[in-house]
Amino acid sequence: MRLFHAYFNKTIGEKYYYKEKNGRYKLYDKEKKAWELGTCVKKFKKNNSLKEGVEENIKLFIGLRNKIEHRHIDKDEISFQLFGECQALLYNYEELLVELFGEEYALNESLAFSLQFSKSQNNNLDQAYKKMISSNSQELLDYITKYRNKLPQDIFDSQNFSIKLIQIPRITSSNRADAAIQFVNWNSLSEEDKQKYIKINAIIKEKVVKTEAINVGSLKPMMIVNQIKREVTKDFYIKDFVHLYRIFKIRPKDKEQEELEGTITNTKYCHYDIIHKDYIYRKSWLDFIKSLILEKKLSREELWAKADAGETLDISEFE
Repeated sequence: MRLFHAYFNKTIGEKYYYKEKNGRYKLYDKEKKAWELGTCVKKFKKNNSLKEGVEENIKLFIGLRNKIEHRHIDKDEISFQLFGECQALLYNYEELLVELFGEEYALNESLAFSLQFSKSQNNNLDQAYKKMISSNSQELLDYITKYRNKLPQDIFDSQNFSIKLIQIPRITSSNRADAAIQFVNWNSLSEEDKQKYIKINAIIKEKVVKTEAINVGSLKPMMIVNQIKREVTKDFYIKDFVHLYRIFKIRPKDKEQEELEGTITNTKYCHYDIIHKDYIYRKSWLDFIKSLILEKKLSREELWAKADAGETLDISEFE
């Protein structure tokens, strides 16, 4: 916000301060009240270009600040969730600073890059995540997840919204004076080099193979309902879940059919567990429901109306 204020002070003087009807400056804690960050962004965009990724990154933190302003939140509970967005915020700040005021104001000569790495993930990260889920920080996690989910894919992928990093040990160097960390500008890479980085990312992803259990990754109805509530909308209930599997015909409708047709399911989304005599659902069904809601392919009113009328839909038209 101070960066925008400095820019406005340079270009329009003190017009970025609020005034009363009588012409006097509005005061807050005995100080002149200036435009808030959200207002600064709107005013700045009238005469300047601002990348969508930069704007969405700022808006994310405006909402986050409003939610945590009067709460005590352990920084460890959310820091691991927002590393990419925080790093992008810092980069965006310096880029805009240099653009508005010149290279001599760049921060890169006075700031060191700080990261926390570990060859193996320690328990601190797991504990922080569990703490976040179980505490009142759950509301913040919901806010962060919903904000990310609503963004178009190109903006979410933008390095201006969130920095995505790959850590690869550097084996050799022709110059021993080289910095330990080097950065590659994604936008400056050729398509061939981008594909190489994508392949590297796929190679280094941790792969866990579990052979001691069956139904690994399968979900029960309430697990899906609760996850939809956390990540997409609180207005989702088990009745909605039932209506969905019925109108899209991914499994038989009622118990009378289970004994005879229990195994007749759309196996892309659902399986019948013969041992436990119940249905289990794949993550693809969870993802399908999320997409249905987020992309507004089928409203809740339409869902209930069709379910009450006993209608069915071709799921392929919604995939």
